[in-house]
Amino acid sequence: MNPVSARLLSQQLICPQFTSPHDVVSWMGAMQAQDYKMIRWGVAMRTKKPSAKAFEKDYNDGRIVRTHLFRTTWQLVAGEDLGWMLELCRKPAMRGLLGWMKANGISIPEAEQEVVSQIFSDVLTKSRIAVKSDFAAALEDRGIQMDDHRLSYHIRLGEYSGMLCSGVLLPRKHSYALVADKLPKSEPIPREEALARLAGIYFRSHGPATMEDFAWWSGLNAGDCRKGMDALGDELVEVRWKGLPFFVREGFRTRGFRSGCVHLLPPYDEYLIGYKSRQVSLNPDHSHRAHNNTGNFWPVVLQNGQVVGNWSAPGGKVTVDLFHPDADLDEEALLGQIKKFRFSVSQ
Repeated sequence: MNPVSARLLSQQLICPQFTSPHDVVSWMGAMQAQDYKMIRWGVAMRTKKPSAKAFEKDYNDGRIVRTHLFRTTWQLVAGEDLGWMLELCRKPAMRGLLGWMKANGISIPEAEQEVVSQIFSDVLTKSRIAVKSDFAAALEDRGIQMDDHRLSYHIRLGEYSGMLCSGVLLPRKHSYALVADKLPKSEPIPREEALARLAGIYFRSHGPATMEDFAWWSGLNAGDCRKGMDALGDELVEVRWKGLPFFVREGFRTRGFRSGCVHLLPPYDEYLIGYKSRQVSLNPDHSHRAHNNTGNFWPVVLQNGQVVGNWSAPGGKVTVDLFHPDADLDEEALLGQIKKFRFSVSQ
């Protein structure tokens, strides 16, 4: 087994199977979405024909949602998946959030949370879409003085309660909407079924991967991860790489990889951040060029699935800085990636 080519196929980075941004996000399960503009490229590069307009439509229609879910971080999920995923991750996400609040000396009483949540609801009932400054202005109108940090925690609590989700795609600012207005009502599913569903999604889109990778990505404990994996039965296949057990979803693709492929990965892309151990595609000696120890990830260049450099696009002009001694990029493939990137973020 070649885990690099298998992951490129599973992650839709080569021979993509989907034309719709929604279908890509649904396939991937949850895509980290820290960088507000680059998330469009992260999805578009996994479609057959990258399109900024297609992403915007799916986002505005609620087929794609940006919110905080697994690992208490920004993620994109399919609108129809938000309900059951939120139920699955709410407890560990809340523990993480409350830990951050405690570390910052912030405590939010339940009575305060109820008042602020009602104000958020009133704002969105009237305007349907709001940005953070709209919430701040509404609070001030009610005589409530609140710093930006505390307001951010209230918004996060609104997300974890199932009240708030993303609104429409604005050029630079994230907007919010009421889940009840934006998304159709979803029926809850049993926890065991949800664990199996999440495991199936992860290993079909990120495999080959280890159980530790799944636990990292989901933020769930090892016991829950094992329950989800065990529930898949024969659908989950164990393969070995360098003596270590990796897992793939039955029927995973093995054909389509061609030498010479080049990718410009956005920061926080699932190809790296979706795994606890990244040595399959990132030489540990170069890990500091891809991310630091505090969780910041930078744009990287892939050559045949291996991280070989960094890239940036100040003012829309793409520049590449190679650091791997064996890097030898196919110029035509690189230009093709640059063209797709510009098209997908500038429409």
